[in-house]
Amino acid sequence: MKFATKYLWFETKSKREYINITDEVAGVVAESGVQEGMVLVSAMHITAGVYVNDAESGIIADIDEWVEELAPYREDYRHHRTGESNADAHLKSLLIHHEVIVPITDGALDLGTWQQIYYAEFDGMRRKRVIVKVMGE
Repeated sequence: MKFATKYLWFETKSKREYINITDEVAGVVAESGVQEGMVLVSAMHITAGVYVNDAESGIIADIDEWVEELAPYREDYRHHRTGESNADAHLKSLLIHHEVIVPITDGALDLGTWQQIYYAEFDGMRRKRVIVKVMGE
């Protein structure tokens, strides 16, 4: 079995941002030489996430509105008593989740017709990373 690991680094210009990373992940898969297996894509921060969905601006705006509605910024989060001010970002990360596993078939990502891999940033404007771990034959 082969394994390959690469880190993708991000420093967003805003607090919340959604970045399509499908091409970068596909590049790691291609470089790995794995023909059949899977790739794990995982945000290595507790205020970010990774998800698979459509690369359509309307659904991206809907996702942003949905996470903001369910986990809005508020002053009264208990986490803020520690000196932090990003409790909503932690909660948004839980909603989106921090990782996805995508199958690899014939040496390529095996995604559905409209599926794309996204990095979701909820407490941005500082350097963060995502691990891409390819596993297979």
